[in-house]
Parts: sequence; C-alpha cells; structure tokens
Amino acid sequence: MPVKKGAEIAPAKGKLGVLLVGLGAVSTTFIAGVEAIKKELAEPIGSLTQMGAIRLGKRTDNRVPTIKEFVPLADLDDLIFGAWDIFPDSAYEAAVHAGVLEKQLLDKLRQPLQKIKPMKAVFDQTYVKRLSGTNVKTGKNKLELARQLIAEIAEFKRKHRCARLVMIWAASTEIFMKPHAVHRDLKSFEQAMRDNHKAIAPSMIYAYAALKSGVPFANGAPNLTVDIAALMTLANQNGVPICGKDFKTGQTLMKTILAPGLKARMLGLNGWYSTNILGNRDGEVLDDPDSFKTKEESKLSVLEYILQPEVYPQLYKDFSHVVRINYYPPRGDNKEGWDNIDIFGWLGYKMQIKIDFLCRDSILAAPIVLDLALFLDLAQRTGMKGVQEWLSFYFKSPMTAPGLYPEHDVFIQLMKLKNTLRHLRGEDLITHLGLEYYD
Repeated sequence: MPVKKGAEIAPAKGKLGVLLVGLGAVSTTFIAGVEAIKKELAEPIGSLTQMGAIRLGKRTDNRVPTIKEFVPLADLDDLIFGAWDIFPDSAYEAAVHAGVLEKQLLDKLRQPLQKIKPMKAVFDQTYVKRLSGTNVKTGKNKLELARQLIAEIAEFKRKHRCARLVMIWAASTEIFMKPHAVHRDLKSFEQAMRDNHKAIAPSMIYAYAALKSGVPFANGAPNLTVDIAALMTLANQNGVPICGKDFKTGQTLMKTILAPGLKARMLGLNGWYSTNILGNRDGEVLDDPDSFKTKEESKLSVLEYILQPEVYPQLYKDFSHVVRINYYPPRGDNKEGWDNIDIFGWLGYKMQIKIDFLCRDSILAAPIVLDLALFLDLAQRTGMKGVQEWLSFYFKSPMTAPGLYPEHDVFIQLMKLKNTLRHLRGEDLITHLGLEYYD
C-alpha cells in the first residue's frame, strides 16, 4: 500500500469493467442504482465518492471540494457491468426476484439490466449448503476452474473494450474456515487447487483468478478469501490492490458509530445483545450454522477492538456480547436489527439503550460496492498494491498488514480514508489540532 506523497495518478481514461461475483440482491441493487443515477432518476445517496466532500488546508481557507473533484475517479458513464451467478437470470429478472427495488423503477431500467446475463459460476454446495443452482462451471480440478475464470476476465475486457477492471465478491457467505498449511505460499496453494483440496473455497478461486489477471479484488463477505498468505503475496507480486472483508451495513454500522461514543465518554458496558431478522437469500444462507459461524466471527470482533477491555478493564472487562441472526422469509430484504445495550455510568449506576434499526440491507450495501469499485481503480492507477487498509471504512472485518489489529471506529476509519486521499494529492493531513489559529 505505501505510496509517496503527491503520487502520480494515471487518468481514468476509458471504460471500467466492474465484475461482480453473485448477481443477487446487492449486485442488482447496485447496478440498477447506477443506471438510475445515470438517467437522473435518483441521487447517489450513501456514496462517499459521489456525494462526499473533503476539507483541504486550514478551516479558514474554505477549501472543501467534493471527493470526485479532488481525485480522478472513473465516471459513472464509463462503468460496464459483468457478473457470475449460479442462476441464469438476467440482472433485470434477478432484481425483480430480489424484491428490493420497485417494479416501476426497474421497468424504466429494463433495457440495460436485461443485457447483463451472468456467466457460469464456480460453485460447490459444500461451502454454501443452503443454495443450489444450475448455472455452474465444471472442470477436472479447481485450478482448471480458475483458468476458466481468467479466460472469461480477458474475454470480458476485450469484448466490452474496457481499459481497466475491478472484481467484487457480492455472493453468499461461505462456511467458516481457518487458514490451512496449503494457504502459506503460492506453490502450495496452486498444488492444492490441482488436488481439489477442501481448504480451497470458491471465493479463493475467484480471488486467485482476479490477482493473476492483474484485477483489484474486494471481498464483501466474511469468508476466508483473499486474506491468506498465498494470495496476499500474489497481490503484492502482481501490484494489485485488495481489500475486505464483509460489507459494513446495518447492525455493525450502528456498533461502530455508537461504541466509540460510549468509550469517548468513559461509559461502561455490561452487555450488548444483538439479533437480526432477515428474509432474503443471505438470511437463508446464514440459517446454516456453518455459514452463520463465519458471519458471527465477523460481527463479534468489532466491540473488542473498539472498546479495548485490556486498556479499560473497569469499564469493559468481560462484557457479554451476543449476536443472533434469524431467517424469517416474509421480511425479505428489509432487515430488522434489534440491539439491547446495558451500560453503566457515574458511581456504577446502570442504564440501557435500545435500538430497532429497520434497514434495507442491499440499499445500504449498494453504495459501498460503488465506492469500492471506484477507489480500488484509483489505487490501481496510483500504483498502490496489496492490502488497502484505508478502505476499512467499508468493512466489518478490515484487512490489515500481518501483525496489526484492525481499526473499527468508523470516525477514525473515515479520517484515515480522507487523509490517504490528501496524501495522494500532496495536501497536508488534517490532525484537528488547531493550534495555529491561536498563535
């Protein structure tokens, strides 16, 4: 990731292909949203790249350009979409089935959405037990499947005359996996693919294909995917930016907003109980205990890192943290995240906070996909490679360099992101010290 201050950034010329693994609720909401924004049917609400501003210099300078004015991002009109999915439905059909967006809006976008038909997916039901589909690749081993993906990536770029590509995993959560010996280096990893080793999940095959093709990769699920030694080494060797993992949308977003506030005021925590009611395909997948274990690990780590119980034992030692996900089909994509937070304040007196977040999962995730596509492309054009920790803002379990703990505080994450952009453009970093105003 290291890059010098005032880095040279190649211009965003030509088409940017956005390759999506999974053409479900998140991907179709993202694609339809971009098409609606291009037709001026909607605003890009929730997208930092499209609506965010960035302060430069002193407060008295009044220099506050938008982010897309400040750094050379790809234009929405230059985005071309491709996808893989286990179902053959077009983006229009998949969006109607997902039920996130109103049919009236989708019908206005029917033409561009119907053109997007998914390529056959690399899929193995061993890793996502609650799903099965017919639009699936076959091959003698996992390395052969990776080579098929690499060929499709090259063909997509040629066919659509793309100047650059990015790939984003927006598919279902795989079963819980731990790093294995075959993940330690590229030679072992490739041999394991030849051997059809069970430690090589489909998401890893996509990540490998992307990195071998020089395509930036973002992991939007909590899977063990690109965050293994072999693929992190490959990313650095091929000069490719990577980031992940698990899009930070509903309940965890609330935690990364609220927990820093509790800690800032030195308020104690006895327990935080979280439950989710979710009825879409993601909810169905997470109804399987092995897939839920992957998501649970991602959700549970947030509070520990933010509250630092080892630093503040009187306030946060041994707090209870419980996370539940309940599959309830009638709810569809309209997720309900309910939190009960038991806190204590001055002289140990107990208090409670209750949150009932009636959110729309894919509506919160779609602008994340857009921002990651544009920022990863920016990183690639800037010569940044490997883990992009400055994009932690978008993830529940941010990737870091080996040996570092991840930063989960959403406000620190945003400061890190904006300071990275300032650094790239040769601007002073904002520390908020403010002493210069009182000299």
